[in-house]
Amino acid sequence: MFFSKPGTYEAVGLFGWEHLLLFVLTITFVVIAVKKTKISNKEQITKIIRELTVLIWVLEIIKIIFNLLAGNAHNVNTYIPLYYCSLLLYAGLFSGFAKGKLKKMGDIFLAVGSLVAGICFLILPTTSLVSYPLWHFISIHSFFYHGVMIYLGIIVNKYNYVKVEYKDIKYYMCLILIVCFFAYLVNCICDSNLMFISKDFAPISFLYNATGSLFTLVMIIIQATIPFYLGLILQKIIIKIA
Repeated sequence: MFFSKPGTYEAVGLFGWEHLLLFVLTITFVVIAVKKTKISNKEQITKIIRELTVLIWVLEIIKIIFNLLAGNAHNVNTYIPLYYCSLLLYAGLFSGFAKGKLKKMGDIFLAVGSLVAGICFLILPTTSLVSYPLWHFISIHSFFYHGVMIYLGIIVNKYNYVKVEYKDIKYYMCLILIVCFFAYLVNCICDSNLMFISKDFAPISFLYNATGSLFTLVMIIIQATIPFYLGLILQKIIIKIA
């Protein structure tokens, strides 16, 4: 079951006891990890970011290989990491290994976008539980991955790794727009829906129907702005209760 092809077993689906179980386990592990993490300097946070980035890249490569071997080569939506949550892969590299503006770009995403993306996915895991059973690699990987997003977002804010100001939206927007550009190119070539900017998608059908030909532009603007401001709110909450 752990590496079974899609459709072999009944999928978990959303909002059932299995979804709740994964949700609770992920939040529990995040809380324990945060409590167990003791930081005395920023270099320790950088080390954590580097180690977790390497780990999630390894898992992402396994995910890509699985999808190719499972017969999904024609469906690039399943394995090309150009979604909003995929930004952790690039932000982790920038924050952990780069310098200057690239590092700043990664730091800002980890502090705001990472929290928003992680929490939203745990509530609505439409890219894994609707296709796979509970004990499948994709299901477990997706909740671990987004748990890492939340964990990094919390420790980056709790220990003041980066101070985010309203003007820093330019770094955040830059990362979003770069990924959207490449996602749109792939969508045009492969008839895919990376970053959810080219086609209707169940949770946002109302927006697709309301915006018509402007859907792509509206989706890009939303992803390039709203999560940043939501992340700032979450950052303030974390700093107060940390």
